Amino acid sequence: MRIGLAVGDVRGPVPLDAVVDQVRVAAEGGFATAWSSQALGWDALTTIAVAGAAVADVAVGTAVVPVPQRHPLVLAGQALTVQAAVAGRLTLGVGAGVGAMVSGMFGLPTDRPVQRMREYLTVLGPLLRGDSVDYRGETLTAVGAVTVPAGVPAPPVLVAAMGPGMVRLAGELADGAVTWMTGPKALGGHIVPVITKAAADAGRPAPRVVAGLPVCVTDAADDVRARIAAQFALAARVPEYRATLDREGVAGPQDVAVVGTETEVARALARFRDVGVTEFLAAPYGTGDEQDRTVDLLRGLAAPVGPA
Repeated sequence: MRIGLAVGDVRGPVPLDAVVDQVRVAAEGGFATAWSSQALGWDALTTIAVAGAAVADVAVGTAVVPVPQRHPLVLAGQALTVQAAVAGRLTLGVGAGVGAMVSGMFGLPTDRPVQRMREYLTVLGPLLRGDSVDYRGETLTAVGAVTVPAGVPAPPVLVAAMGPGMVRLAGELADGAVTWMTGPKALGGHIVPVITKAAADAGRPAPRVVAGLPVCVTDAADDVRARIAAQFALAARVPEYRATLDREGVAGPQDVAVVGTETEVARALARFRDVGVTEFLAAPYGTGDEQDRTVDLLRGLAAPVGPA
């Protein structure tokens, strides 16, 4: 299992040059990937383009970009631009978004998320490969192509997937899945076997499974978990995360976050490796000192262990 490092807004708002520094830390520490999430601050793809162009020795990815606000013709153009800027090191993670935010903030429909994502991926894949599309589906129309110079490879695509339908879709039409606030029980008992079978049934390579969680190395675990519960309270209420937390048998994000001493965190990460996660996406949590201590431990664990 490889270890990637979250950069940018998920760790707290910082200036753009500080995000570049976080990516540099990921490169110098031997982390597999520097992952940027789309929140309410810096644009994830633009951030990755800036930071990835400045730091050449680490793969970069989005985990994830919600797609309802970005037509696939637009997103394909953005992704290929980033891919060129970072010399082919991009993994494009996409997701349906949290329904309450997509509808409440943007006024966009959120019904049939799996069908919408199926149609989106059906169009996005060819566009990333440089093909023209003429697609008129139930939820999406896309006609045209993205024309960039030859030699820009299509980035691998991961899908934010936790429910059964989305997990199967990720195996069928994408290169893997990325999760957030999902523990080892749900991953090992549900997500890994379902996506692996779906990929095999579709004749695709073994999928990547990237599991993202807040991580904090600390001697005050109860205090840190209380802060995580408050900061990520929304995840305990919205259906997208509530179902996954219920599969894990826990009350909220504080119960799946990886929190504890160096020994306890290393032991917890081994559980993710053992259930078939291919890359753990660590989001260092807490104060600057807490994040530094966490990154120090993760740096020592970042060398590949077992199947990647």
